[in-house]
Amino acid sequence: MKLHRYELTPQMKQYDDFDNRGHTRYLPYLMYFNHTDYRSDVLNTDRYGFRFSHGPDGVRAAVDSEVAQGPVRLFVGSSVALGIGATSDATTIPSYLWTRYAPSAPWLNFSGRSFNSVQELILMLLHHHLLPRVEEIVILSGVNNLLLSRLPEWQHGDHGAFFYCNEYYELMEQLRTRHRRPGRRLWGRAARSQQPAPRAAAPAGAAVPDLDRLISHATALTERHVDGWRRLTAATGARISYVLTPLAPWIRQRPCAEEALLFAELDRLSGFGVPLDEMFGEIATLDAGRQYAQALRGVCEKQDVRFLEIAPLIADATAPDDWIFVDRGHFTDKGSDIFARVLAERLALS
Repeated sequence: MKLHRYELTPQMKQYDDFDNRGHTRYLPYLMYFNHTDYRSDVLNTDRYGFRFSHGPDGVRAAVDSEVAQGPVRLFVGSSVALGIGATSDATTIPSYLWTRYAPSAPWLNFSGRSFNSVQELILMLLHHHLLPRVEEIVILSGVNNLLLSRLPEWQHGDHGAFFYCNEYYELMEQLRTRHRRPGRRLWGRAARSQQPAPRAAAPAGAAVPDLDRLISHATALTERHVDGWRRLTAATGARISYVLTPLAPWIRQRPCAEEALLFAELDRLSGFGVPLDEMFGEIATLDAGRQYAQALRGVCEKQDVRFLEIAPLIADATAPDDWIFVDRGHFTDKGSDIFARVLAERLALS
């Protein structure tokens, strides 16, 4: 069966390969990160896993590149910042910023797929020593914290849930169980496990917290990690801006023809039995996006970090028939171009 996904957006074949769970690259501390030295016509990464961005006159750069001693700018975030959906490295948001809308210094793509806000911060902690002087940091984030807040409370831990965390907890419990084998001896004595008993998974059909609680939980995590960014960069003088990653229904309620076709197909293939916009119904509404943005604006203003709610600005910059999404979270080349232009204008990037 031919999929509209591969007919209308053939680049997604490459992203599906890039995101193949059978080849996930697991890393200490960070859990997982992008493939290293990945090569294709669609996306390419350096030896650390950072995607290349393109600048004027055909120049390109990643973290592991011979760039000037600075300054550089960082575009931080998860899959939207990484550029899932773009037809090439040259058509991601940081590449459009560097080539068209804010070209005065290189923009490095500093993002990883399926990250939450603490993973974005840890990525900087682990790799900041590789960077030249950084003058600007744009963090495109927030939506994953909100989506992950819907997971059962026992998966949140002290620092918030992360994607695939159910697999992590299940495998760690299997490891603990092996160490609880009867008769196992330690230092000449029978060992007694000090670990708590296995935590049961949430029962099927367990209630998801209401929208106010989801937003409160996601906002508290974001506030903590924005403070981490501020403290980490205090000595560098880098300016930090926080941009809420938009979902498609936060921009417009009625998708264009191509989007409608792709969204319906993804719903059929999801295996959840209901459309994704119904499964995340309390999140995937225009009002939810506005409410969440208002909460995040408050925590950013308290920390003197610029905040931008970009969804309504993109809505104003697009026509009803503009095809800007490949799915409900990732942009087409046209969507990324519009995003970069609006971002540069509103944040006065040059």
